[in-house]
Amino acid sequence: MANTSQRALRLLSLLTTHRYWSLSELAARLEVSERTVRRDIETLRALDYPVMTAHGPGGGYRLGAAHALPPLSFDDEQALAVAVALQTAPSTVFGLGEDAARALETLTRVMPARLRAAMESLRLTKLQNYWEFPAPPIGSETLKAAGSAVRHRQVLIVHMLRADGSRPAPGDDDFSPARRVEPHHLVTWAGRWYVVGYDLADAAWRVHRLDRLHLNPPTGLPVRPRELPGGDVAHFVMTSHDRGDITDTWQCTGSARMNLPAETVARWAPGGSVVEYLGPDHCRLTIGAWSWAGVAGILATFDTDLDQVTPPELRRACRRLVRRWQAVSADLGDG
Repeated sequence: MANTSQRALRLLSLLTTHRYWSLSELAARLEVSERTVRRDIETLRALDYPVMTAHGPGGGYRLGAAHALPPLSFDDEQALAVAVALQTAPSTVFGLGEDAARALETLTRVMPARLRAAMESLRLTKLQNYWEFPAPPIGSETLKAAGSAVRHRQVLIVHMLRADGSRPAPGDDDFSPARRVEPHHLVTWAGRWYVVGYDLADAAWRVHRLDRLHLNPPTGLPVRPRELPGGDVAHFVMTSHDRGDITDTWQCTGSARMNLPAETVARWAPGGSVVEYLGPDHCRLTIGAWSWAGVAGILATFDTDLDQVTPPELRRACRRLVRRWQAVSADLGDG
């Protein structure tokens, strides 16, 4: 009976891939006879799974839409993907934060021990921000390696990568030797993944973009207990002037000096921007967008005095926007 149940779950997993499977394909994947596959399909139908049949050369079996949500079956990769998605789901959209947390708890409760350990390694901190600037996809193995190092408190040896994901070779101008980092938190913010850790070479806390790191095999070296400056990982990440970001390749990139503290601008600047500390009350923000008007618009959201605006294309875009808003103001009148 156990073999029959396990085989039925494997069959269910195949049928959920939104394609038609021929009887011979299913029999080959399950390593059973076609007669056994037909019997297992009837078993699923008896459990109210809507297994559809299509006749003809391109036909076969697939799972259709049910009237109610039946029990689901995930393989290891699917379960981990759902766990990560539930943790990174926007919590401000229609109040889904509580529902996502309950779904994650339900999923965790039924996971086998080996899978639960892997999922726990991916417990992360998600910071809220109004900006979402997608980064290159992070491989599941990279996520699991970073999450495991954080959970088990083990030193990471990393190499810095270029913005395109390539790794500089010795002799290249941008090559830097491997660094030893004590990872303390795995964070998502503004559509990007970050590792917060203590850099042993610099003896300083750093925020690194995960897609800009090449992770070497686990070291097994223990992380020393350390207190994060301020004790609040969200505040630390959002107010860090350098989060390992390098301005992405945008159609337009410009900068301006702002009459605001760097930690204030860093908190609200889009991911991928660069905030340079110029003093207690001033900083320089470098930002990219698909148009010069877009760069100017982002700068304007900070509602502060600007100077040292570069390049000339950005200054011209600012002047155009000023003329447009002056025209709007004239149409509206003083009232």
